[in-house]
Amino acid sequence: MDYGRIDLAERLAAEYVAGSLRGAARRRFEALLPSHPRLREAVAAWQARLLPLTQAIAPVEPPPALWQRIEARIGDGAAPPRAGLWQRLALWRSLAALAGVAAIVLALLLAQPLPSQPPMVVVLAATPGAAAGGFVAGVSADGRSVVTRPIAPVALAADRALELWAVPAQGAPTSLGLISEKAASVVRRERLPAGTAALAVSLEPPGGSPTGAPTGPVLYVGKLTS
Repeated sequence: MDYGRIDLAERLAAEYVAGSLRGAARRRFEALLPSHPRLREAVAAWQARLLPLTQAIAPVEPPPALWQRIEARIGDGAAPPRAGLWQRLALWRSLAALAGVAAIVLALLLAQPLPSQPPMVVVLAATPGAAAGGFVAGVSADGRSVVTRPIAPVALAADRALELWAVPAQGAPTSLGLISEKAASVVRRERLPAGTAALAVSLEPPGGSPTGAPTGPVLYVGKLTS
């Protein structure tokens, strides 16, 4: 495989930074980074675009019921001593924090420092009649990258897909491409269309709208905010 190809390097780097490249493929990609300058450059560029998005989302305190479900799963049906449970949870949280720090350090090592403005962030809420939930989307400061992530996985029939649209204040929407109903998606364009006032997600056939306009119901909509 020719990892010097720009299109291949960009695609793999985008999936790696967004977290959608997993398992053996992710480990193989990380093993290739030291010997492939093109891959390192692509990763650095995507991290410079996408890392600010993680700073724009405020942390959310999990509800008490979530911890109760975690406790039930850890105990495998038996109620372990509460102190032992919280000690284990504290250890896992520490390991997660260390992993996060390691990711940030890797980003700093790979990425060249670039001036960056805050990205635009928008919550796409469910429209009347759509299933509860929604998406969080971020648009990089240069308008060239859009990242979406479902607030909760969206149940889809096998013959349906979700398509993201840039909606202007006036005129027809522009397709930004298909997005995942259960994981992060990275959409890259030359630039987000001028005059985009909102983002929307519609239900479409597996390959996307055949007409260039939404053909199914619009499930989620959100106005752009900066």
